[in-house]
Amino acid sequence: MGDCESVAPQLEGEENLIAAAKHIVSALGSSKNLTKDVKKILADLGSQLSDMATIEDEVVEGVKSEIEEQLGVVEEKIMSWETDESMIFDSGPDEASEYLNATEEARKLIGDLENRCLNGEDEKELLRRAHDVLQLAMQRLEEEFKYLLVQHRQPFEPEHMSFRSSEDDSVDVGSMVSSGDDSFEESVRRYSVSRTSEDCIIDLVHPDVIHDLKSIANSMFMSNYDHECIQAYVVVRKDALDECLFDLGIEKLSIEDVLKMEWGTLNSKIKRWVRAMKVFVRYLTSEKWLCDQIFLELGSASSICFVEAAKAPMLQLLNFAEAISISSHQPEKLVRFLDMYEVLADLIPDIDASFLDEAGSSVRIESHEVLKRLADSVRATFLEFENAIASNTSTNPFAGGGNHPLTRYVMNYIRLLVDYKDSLNLLLKNDDGEVATTLSLDSSCTEDESGSNASSRSVSAMALHLQSLTSILEANLHEKSKLYRDASLQHFFLMNNIHYMTQKVKNSELQAIFGDKWIRKHNWKFQQHAMDYERATWSSILSLLKDESNSSNNSISRTLLKERLQRFYIAFEDVYKTQTAWVIPDLQLREDLRISTSLKVIQAYRTFVGRQMHHIGEKHIRYNAEDMQDYLLDLFEGSQKSLHNPHRR
Repeated sequence: MGDCESVAPQLEGEENLIAAAKHIVSALGSSKNLTKDVKKILADLGSQLSDMATIEDEVVEGVKSEIEEQLGVVEEKIMSWETDESMIFDSGPDEASEYLNATEEARKLIGDLENRCLNGEDEKELLRRAHDVLQLAMQRLEEEFKYLLVQHRQPFEPEHMSFRSSEDDSVDVGSMVSSGDDSFEESVRRYSVSRTSEDCIIDLVHPDVIHDLKSIANSMFMSNYDHECIQAYVVVRKDALDECLFDLGIEKLSIEDVLKMEWGTLNSKIKRWVRAMKVFVRYLTSEKWLCDQIFLELGSASSICFVEAAKAPMLQLLNFAEAISISSHQPEKLVRFLDMYEVLADLIPDIDASFLDEAGSSVRIESHEVLKRLADSVRATFLEFENAIASNTSTNPFAGGGNHPLTRYVMNYIRLLVDYKDSLNLLLKNDDGEVATTLSLDSSCTEDESGSNASSRSVSAMALHLQSLTSILEANLHEKSKLYRDASLQHFFLMNNIHYMTQKVKNSELQAIFGDKWIRKHNWKFQQHAMDYERATWSSILSLLKDESNSSNNSISRTLLKERLQRFYIAFEDVYKTQTAWVIPDLQLREDLRISTSLKVIQAYRTFVGRQMHHIGEKHIRYNAEDMQDYLLDLFEGSQKSLHNPHRR
């Protein structure tokens, strides 16, 4: 067929030349001045020219006949599959190759016919037939293209993407009112958002059909059916990506839907989103690889196909994050905001690389905008967390004087925030790099950490904010302690809670953030409250056991001694009844305070009884020292008891 492309214009030129020559010969032959010999020559030349014209007409007819014959063969091949319900590319490589060759022949025949001067209806009809055949072939190849993409799609297996679910391992952060149980702390298992050193490329379509897909795409593009080919790819692969999101538990939700959700439901959906983002963005690397395998040699088609297929699913994920970022900023959302911020920040380079071309600019821009909104939400929610601690009020004292739920909630939350220290250090700064906080820090803490003349710039943004949180918490606890009428219980309550705060810092990663001096300062604080508790509880009681042996009236002294001892017993029993209901959750602190109390009380009691026994008389001794020591071991268990209860012990 290659020769036909040059024959057509050549024949046309020769036909014009012969016609011109015949016209000249005819004009010369009509002249009366020519000799017989000249006339004979001209007559012979005219006859030859006529023969040549006849030959040329026969050649033209021969070429047209050859084209018609070739078109017939192509038509037969293409049409034979129109009634066949089986798929060409399932019928073996020979059938597929023959069909693609027939398609190529149809395309070339169209080129040959368009290069001819189509004056006759026969030739125009041939061209129409060739176009019809090519169109049928393209429609069939489009079906085959879709079929191969769908039929040979590899199953989506997110577990093979090397990312595990966060739903079972991440902490479920409740509200400031409902949380506080130490089981909160035990459930903190935050999984890493670390990037892998290499993106995991997986085959989204079986490798055996890549060659066929590429051949079909090349044929359709060469036949000017590139738009149809691109659309076919986009439709199939967009459905596949939508199904991928569905398998990851991602629903199509409007911003209004998200804003109306209860926190429990929303919390679960955020966990799924975090996991889905990790899997899906890395999955898009394989999608881009598939596009390149099929379309890389076809100009910008690879980029167009990828963006058109991936844009809508990607924007669906980003729209959910945007909805979350404009929702309310309750403190319990802070960890989830941080999870979303970190995973998106981690994946931004992948998103930028995947949507690098102009066609993907909308996805790139939106991802950066959403990241900025999430950052703003983290800052706003952190501030709301601080305000919530400061404004948490109580109308009734916390029973038993133990660790208040607010203390447990705040300290466990702070421990959890350590996992996000890099992000928080970045986000809690102003644009100029200064620490962004409106809270008044405990100046002694700042001086302890960085020196009395040092600037707070030497302390990390997160450290300053966490110190602020604990300062606010302490101030709130002092206000809550005032709800107790008993001064000893006020100190007891503060001892428990400041000790709890100190232990949480001392026995965790918070130690490196708060520093040893902060720990020593707060150790001193809770120990001071323990001493104040002992003074408030026992000073007046033990004063009854003071030695006043210099009295001049022995009979009055005996009476007073007996009264003072009875008053001591009454006071002791009252303390026992009251403080067995008080609680010290920490076993070591409970034991330490019991020992300290026992040393003071039992020593004073033994001394008094030993010196005054002969004045008082044994019958007035209600308890021996060993019994009293045992009674003191009942204190701070959180279960009220009475020494008058016959069922005690």
